[in-house]
Amino acid sequence: MRLGVTMFATDTAMPVADLAVAAEERGFASLYLPEHTHIPLSRRTPPAGGQDTLPEEYRRTLDPLVALATAAAVTERISLGTGIMLVAQREPLVTAKAVATLDHVSGGRVVLGIGFGWNVEEIEDHGVPYGSRRDVAREHMLAMRELWSREEAGFEGRHVRFEPSWSWPKPVSGPPVYLGGAAGPKLFAHVAEYAEGWMPIGGRGVRAALPALREACEKAERPMAKVIPFGTLPSEEKLAYYAENGIEEVVLSLPSAPADRVLRVLDDYAGFITL
Repeated sequence: MRLGVTMFATDTAMPVADLAVAAEERGFASLYLPEHTHIPLSRRTPPAGGQDTLPEEYRRTLDPLVALATAAAVTERISLGTGIMLVAQREPLVTAKAVATLDHVSGGRVVLGIGFGWNVEEIEDHGVPYGSRRDVAREHMLAMRELWSREEAGFEGRHVRFEPSWSWPKPVSGPPVYLGGAAGPKLFAHVAEYAEGWMPIGGRGVRAALPALREACEKAERPMAKVIPFGTLPSEEKLAYYAENGIEEVVLSLPSAPADRVLRVLDDYAGFITL
């Protein structure tokens, strides 16, 4: 089983380049970074994790693609992922170029973990009605796929329109797209249509959800999606459970903290790599 790590990268946490080197040296397979463009002061939307107070790292989050570029420059093997990118909030022409460029300079190591977002105020500040965010994210992904896969790419949708155009570089790796969110028919229909995998946050309920995910993929005439439990706190029992269910990669949660604290946790997690 491949083990990856994720950390809220901020201006006060361990530098991403240093974290990527440390993770690669210890044998971790992937590094994922989350995204928030900004956090409005309004707390009209309660924290997604159920906390009384939104953790400070949400307001200090680095841009994941820029931060991952620093990681690409100092590593050779580790996969570089967004986990998750709020793709409905991103302009697809610019984002497609940035993702393809990162994949090009990293030698095809990019993995695009995406999601729909939970913060109503943040999403609305991007001009996206909260109730439309799934549809907008879908079109943004479909449009970016066109730019990545075709020499002359255009798109005509409800939310995205651009005339036939050239856009290079093309990604080396695809890149694979993993969609985060809670299990359900709507989410699995999106996974089956335009993603290669599902990233259940925390990884609860995976076994019960697998038949519905498989059915959605069969209906779309696509291979069974990969399942990558994300932001997991590991134990031997939990990782064994995932392995029994055919899961090949699990992403472990690191604290958003300075290097001394992060490295202690990373060393503890490294003990699970040989399991």
